Amino acid sequence: MLRLAVLLVGVAVLVVGIVVASSTSALPAAWFLIVGGAITAGTLLERVFYKPLHGAAPGGGWTKTGERFVDPDSGKMVDVFFNPTTGERKYVAEEPQRAARSP
Repeated sequence: MLRLAVLLVGVAVLVVGIVVASSTSALPAAWFLIVGGAITAGTLLERVFYKPLHGAAPGGGWTKTGERFVDPDSGKMVDVFFNPTTGERKYVAEEPQRAARSP
């Protein structure tokens, strides 16, 4: 919902930039076009660059790369898996270790 609202704002600013460009000088129009373009492009490309975390390791055909890092958003340790057939990468959040039960 928020993503759609931000996208609509970006498109609206772009439209304002086009209207201003057709009626007045280029300086105010350039500001609207640059800001609207940045908002729109950032919103549309965000899902391309940010990869969601998966909860379980993928099935067959995937190999663990050995890359590990702490996800800054969730604070979880993340393992990276690679599919050599497609070139796709998946990011799997490691489950926190359960405390060992004492006998």
